[in-house]
Amino acid sequence: MASRNGATRKLSFEVLGRSLSADDESDPTTERSRKKRKNRASKRKKKLLDRAQSFDPHSAPFRNGEACNGFELNASRYCAGGGKSVCAVAAAREEDREAPTAVRGGIEGVNFGELRQRNVSSASEDLAASVAHDEGGTGKEDGGVSASASASASPVEKATNEPDRNVATKLETVESLDWKRLMADDPNYVFSVDKSPVAYFLEEMHNGNSLRSTTTLGNEKEREKVYDTIFRLPWRCELLIDVGFFVCFDSFLSLLTVMPARIMMTIWRLLKTRQFKRLSTMEISDFGCFLIMSSGVVLLQRTDISLIYHMIRGQGTIKLYVVYNVLEIFDKLCQSFNGDVLQTLFLSAEGLANCPPESMRFWIWRFVSDQALAVAASIVHSFILLAQAITLSTCIVAHNNALLALLVSNNFAEIKSNVFKRYSKDNVHSLVYFDSVERFHISSFILFVLAQNILEAEGPWFESFLVNILLVYVCEMIIDIIKHSFIAKFNDIKPIAYSEFLEDLCKQTLNMQTEGAKKNLTFVPLAPACVVIRVLTPVYAANLPPNPLPWRLFWVLLFSAMTYVMLTSLKVLIGMGLQKHAYWYVNRCRRKNHHLHAD
Repeated sequence: MASRNGATRKLSFEVLGRSLSADDESDPTTERSRKKRKNRASKRKKKLLDRAQSFDPHSAPFRNGEACNGFELNASRYCAGGGKSVCAVAAAREEDREAPTAVRGGIEGVNFGELRQRNVSSASEDLAASVAHDEGGTGKEDGGVSASASASASPVEKATNEPDRNVATKLETVESLDWKRLMADDPNYVFSVDKSPVAYFLEEMHNGNSLRSTTTLGNEKEREKVYDTIFRLPWRCELLIDVGFFVCFDSFLSLLTVMPARIMMTIWRLLKTRQFKRLSTMEISDFGCFLIMSSGVVLLQRTDISLIYHMIRGQGTIKLYVVYNVLEIFDKLCQSFNGDVLQTLFLSAEGLANCPPESMRFWIWRFVSDQALAVAASIVHSFILLAQAITLSTCIVAHNNALLALLVSNNFAEIKSNVFKRYSKDNVHSLVYFDSVERFHISSFILFVLAQNILEAEGPWFESFLVNILLVYVCEMIIDIIKHSFIAKFNDIKPIAYSEFLEDLCKQTLNMQTEGAKKNLTFVPLAPACVVIRVLTPVYAANLPPNPLPWRLFWVLLFSAMTYVMLTSLKVLIGMGLQKHAYWYVNRCRRKNHHLHAD
């Protein structure tokens, strides 16, 4: 390997010598000066050849490409300066690249690094010095660079005995130079450190927007998002929640009006025919729901409301708003769980109604177990709703702003727990339905407070009751609007999505099949019905006349019939209104989609 590198170097310096001799012969000077130059060139040639033959290619500078880099840099620099000898050096390098593979193979492994990171070897130094000396001798005639110019080269190009230690220093120097050049060329990177305060303030005044460092210019999309948050989404959200509230109210009235009527018709049919036939799925489901509601009402009738009221009001460690928040959490959990339990009960009722005779026993035991689970879950939910209603009543009748503390704590905790989370479109859909159910539960609590005031309040109470109820409803409505507006903003949900939710709810009202169960409003009115019946029963009992038992029984039946007629009328009114609204809205959405597809 060493012999091949030496041969390559020898060949390069022979070409350099021939180029220098030809250059000297072509110079038009006197014979004497030409001979002197020729002798000097011969001596330099011999000296360079001797050094090339004695050069060790395996030394550290040569292995790192330092000697070669130095040689190439000096040759190119002096050739650019106009020196003829340096141009010969460049020609020698070019001829060296065109040498055969056998000669050139010795230096293929040489690493030619960047010019900024090179270290010049002693051989390249001698070559640069000799070429500079030659240029100095003929500088007056050829206009080349002088030896002093060569001596004043950049210190980065000087050779060192410790190349590895000086490479990092040279790189840091180059980086600092690049940074200073960037700072000088680009005015955006110029700091105003050396400016006076007045100059700095005047520059800030003339630099455009004063908030340019923390805000950016908006676009039409951002503008639409602002108006969606303030104007377009709130009324659509409130409309959806209100329609969901009336859907829950219609289901509640169906439980109190339609279900008793169907049960009475089934009993009348069995008594009239005097033969037992297998009940249908609808009839078995009605009997199951009636059993659940009757069990809840009986147990709640044995509950002392005044005892629970004083227990909640006398709490010193746990505040009222904390109790209400805890009960609200359990209310949502029971609402979700009871929906699944009731679906399981209806599935068992369907299996019991359609099963073959040989598997009747299995389906009876399955229905009984599901019925027991549904009764237990509904009773627990009923007690939770009753305790929540008593807590709200305690806050309303208190005189230490307990209602305001309850509203502030409950509503802002709801914002904190919902607004800053990531939601998908389906999650927001379910969240709106939860808000509709919550709105109906609050209405049942208000009915409980009204009944308690009728029974126990002294003095003028109706005006303060209306003010407190209005405050509760307004705060609930504002909090729901703020919550959904910012949920839609943070999750990039358009206001048109709430219109799509309303369309799905209208399809559910019309008993039209939707794509998924998540698009259906799930509401179990059994627990609220138990609470309302438990609350209104003492009000009816307090207004019965003190007459003998037959007369009292007459008034009980009369009040029950009047109540049933009023509830049935309200059921028909709300049900028909929902049907008409749903039919109109679904047709409107279809026409709108048809026009969009036509365009």
